Amino acid sequence: MRIGDEKLRTGDGDWRRETNLYSRRQATAGFSGEAVQQQAGQRRDDLLVAARDTQGSTADDLDLIELAANNNGKEEVDAYANPWWVEFWILTRRGFTNTRRTPEIFLTRLGVVVLTGFIMASIFWRLDNTPKGVNERFSFFDIAIFTVFYTTGDALPVFLMERYIFLRETAHNAYRPSSYMLSNAVVAFPPLILLAVAFAAITFFAIGLAGGWEGFVFFVLVMLASLWAGSGFVTFVSGVVPHLAIGYAVVVAVLAYFLVFSGFFMTRDRIADYWIWFHYVSLMKYPYEAMMQNEFGADPGKCFMRGVQMFDGTPMATLPVETQVNALNGMSKSVGIDFNSTSCITTGTDILAKHAVDQLGKWGCLWVTFAWGFLFRVLFYLALRLGSKNKRK
Repeated sequence: MRIGDEKLRTGDGDWRRETNLYSRRQATAGFSGEAVQQQAGQRRDDLLVAARDTQGSTADDLDLIELAANNNGKEEVDAYANPWWVEFWILTRRGFTNTRRTPEIFLTRLGVVVLTGFIMASIFWRLDNTPKGVNERFSFFDIAIFTVFYTTGDALPVFLMERYIFLRETAHNAYRPSSYMLSNAVVAFPPLILLAVAFAAITFFAIGLAGGWEGFVFFVLVMLASLWAGSGFVTFVSGVVPHLAIGYAVVVAVLAYFLVFSGFFMTRDRIADYWIWFHYVSLMKYPYEAMMQNEFGADPGKCFMRGVQMFDGTPMATLPVETQVNALNGMSKSVGIDFNSTSCITTGTDILAKHAVDQLGKWGCLWVTFAWGFLFRVLFYLALRLGSKNKRK
């Protein structure tokens, strides 16, 4: 059957398939010269008319069809109709358009982060430099990291809902998996910046964390890196699981394991050898240690336990202060060290050493957290390549 005799279908999605169908038939029909150019020009006009008449067609779809149709005039059909950068640009623009059309998704995430930030700020308001204040800082860091990682779960249904669209479009070589992966990452990143800044602005100064403005900027970067790593992990899971329910089960379970082995509940030197590998692959280990060093390493000589505060959490904490001071003086004479009610017992450096936070600096922990996000994006790309094998030969 001649190409000109084929009836043009204008149903939803048919005009997209027409572009590839024409390319394949033209490659085998043996057209050449002026006849090919005339056929290509006529077919391009027909495809664009069909695309414009199709309900739901966007400007990005028209751009892809026009570029693909223009390419059909070549005697030899390329594997992909458009250059990589054109695919990336159109997919990115389409992604931002879809994001603008569903503002409730981002606003829900922002609401959760803001509400959690205000609750944390009110609970941990102006922490002091006492042993209790130190423990409360640990709790805040743990809750903060837990919150930002779990808010990235909204990325899970994105690809699961787009899976069949992706398979259909890549089966017809509409674009490369690499351009889709990178555009997905670019579209996902700007909202993460707003979430990180919002949470840090609400909590950092209200709680009284150390480091001043420099410490605040680093805290924002840690929040951003955590969101980036969590988003990358969830995106990767969406590329390998078939159903949304399975995806949520996997994400919740694995994030819980990451939290258990992060070093908050059990320090590195207390974890069994056969589980230590999980400690190093935990996404929450590195932002947690970065926050610890940002807080307790900003001023290594800063004191967090003085004199009789060493009795906090022991039976002697209920005794009168005079009795505690006498006990402290007795200890001082016994060990030959001058202890009094104002002597510094524990500094920030001591706290870091006690919790085995001594392998990487805070900037090293930050870069590792960002690197996890990039690694999971690469794994997502591999999942796309292996999961979409219905390629045009």
